[in-house]
Amino acid sequence: MERKNSVVTRERFASGMTFDQYVAYVGTPENLKREGSGRPRSDMTANLRAGYAAARLDDAQTAAIKWLAARPNGPAKVLVISEEWSSDCRRDVPMLARLAEAGGSELRIFRRDGQRFSSSHRPTLAEAPDSNADIMAEFLNTKNGQTWQSIPVAVFYTKDFETSITTPSSRRSTRRTRWSRESAARGRARARKRPRSAATASSSSCSSRHSFRSGPAPESTRS
Repeated sequence: MERKNSVVTRERFASGMTFDQYVAYVGTPENLKREGSGRPRSDMTANLRAGYAAARLDDAQTAAIKWLAARPNGPAKVLVISEEWSSDCRRDVPMLARLAEAGGSELRIFRRDGQRFSSSHRPTLAEAPDSNADIMAEFLNTKNGQTWQSIPVAVFYTKDFETSITTPSSRRSTRRTRWSRESAARGRARARKRPRSAATASSSSCSSRHSFRSGPAPESTRS
């Protein structure tokens, strides 16, 4: 979606939670009373804090992120859509916080659902006015003509608030700026020079490889 049509204005972005605010929020009665994914919510505060403590970037990765952020059209803001019942979110959001810190980017986290768990393939505020369905609708995971509310979503914006990269990798943003192409080439060059395990770890930290699909799912796929 072009920026001029996006619901994510500067003001809307600023209304999101920082990582610390999000971690504190997931353990509150307000959050825990919301409907979860097939089961009641539980306090995942300690899990997220442990994930953040364990998430580390090595010197080469940190240098690469700083280089990327310093580019004229480098990432300056990161919007994340998350729900803590998703194991993908519990794994990836702490790492996204680390990446944002390394690059000096402003991170804001938005919950996907309102009081009720959303299983809609085309979410709207009309059906869930207390949710962020309008943001989620911009970044649906589309495969073979079907859509899912896959999370986490991470959207990287430039300082001029242009959309640059959207994850998971199955989605593609409507506008991809030059820094994303350069960073991809730089990342591939670095990966060839690193041991396989390190390259794999770096890749997995930047995207969701296993997107959570909303709606009915086998128990083995529920977080």
